[in-house]
Amino acid sequence: MTSLQSASTAGPTGLRGRALGPDLARGFMLLFIALANSHYFIPADSVLGGFPQDGSSLDNVFILLIATIVDGRAFPLFGLLFGYGVAQIARRQSEAGRDPRGVRRLLRRRSLFLVVLGFVDAMLFYVGDILAAYGVLLFLGVWAIRWKARTLLIVAALFFVLTSLPGEGSLAISADAPDASMLPPNLFAAFEARIGVFPVIALLGPIGFAAPFLIGLWAGRRRVLEQPEQHLRLLIPTAVVGITASIAGALPVSLMLSGFIGKPSQDVLELIGPLHDSTGVLGGLGYAAVVVLIARRIGRDHGRITQAIAAVGQRSLSCYLTQSVVWTVAFTPYFGDLSGHLGVTTTALLATMTWVGTVCLAYWMHLRSYRGPMETLVRRFTYGRSSGSIAAV
Repeated sequence: MTSLQSASTAGPTGLRGRALGPDLARGFMLLFIALANSHYFIPADSVLGGFPQDGSSLDNVFILLIATIVDGRAFPLFGLLFGYGVAQIARRQSEAGRDPRGVRRLLRRRSLFLVVLGFVDAMLFYVGDILAAYGVLLFLGVWAIRWKARTLLIVAALFFVLTSLPGEGSLAISADAPDASMLPPNLFAAFEARIGVFPVIALLGPIGFAAPFLIGLWAGRRRVLEQPEQHLRLLIPTAVVGITASIAGALPVSLMLSGFIGKPSQDVLELIGPLHDSTGVLGGLGYAAVVVLIARRIGRDHGRITQAIAAVGQRSLSCYLTQSVVWTVAFTPYFGDLSGHLGVTTTALLATMTWVGTVCLAYWMHLRSYRGPMETLVRRFTYGRSSGSIAAV
């Protein structure tokens, strides 16, 4: 087979050729994303870090848990896995004989698809959609796929430091309550309020996602998540140090948000907010390491629950957008209008039920070898043809 023929047939990884670890991590990640997003819809007289400050004792326990182990930790994990998937695509295309310019062109088609899809999701469903931000990050980051390993890690460290600087920009300490962009009274108001928010998220979001994305590129080149047995000296310390630092860095904010300690001065808030966010990047890396180590322990002889969660990871884009639809139906005033009737506990329950629903649906599709509809679209847009395999997103 010639190089040209190889390049023309290189497509997404077939289902049988996929490693369990990355898919399992994507599947678990979507539970955390659901928990991280849903509580921002709760209105209250006093809101801090996206949580109402007048809830029940049980609500405060859930605030402590979510702010410690979920908020600011799910999206770095998303960024790591996104960068890892980009490295997989680039490697497969290069092995098939596609030249670097062709690889960049293919990845930019993918980035354009994510920007357009993110715009549609933000305007119609969930204004906090981050797909467009990852599309912009990929459009700019295609040059990084040819960087040396040391350059990837140095630039990732610089972005990590940049996003760790003290300031007011952390969502963990924001006092903003849901506004018309989150809870619009009608569809026209949604467009009017969200059209100005969308470019801010799409253009500034890549700054916060750059460090885990670049680390994901670095790890993807070495196939760390696919071949964990060869990288135990990296994965075990990453799991221990990453999760420990993540919890320790989150506690000052999470204890405050849950009411176990009082609200400090503004100067202290501007220190602990970025600390919560920056240690969340370490937590995302730690979570990925833990899930991959669990997948290694499970091996190929895994049961239905593992298969079902991995099936979500294989259809992560479709399942992520399903969450957006649920938030719209449940919370917006012109649909379910439940935002004023739910607290942190019940919203967390809704988020968990939504994730469980996607697990059941993805497993049903897995048993019938059905691809996710969004995975089908992104594959056709990226590769320009149909394929019998399931694309990683």
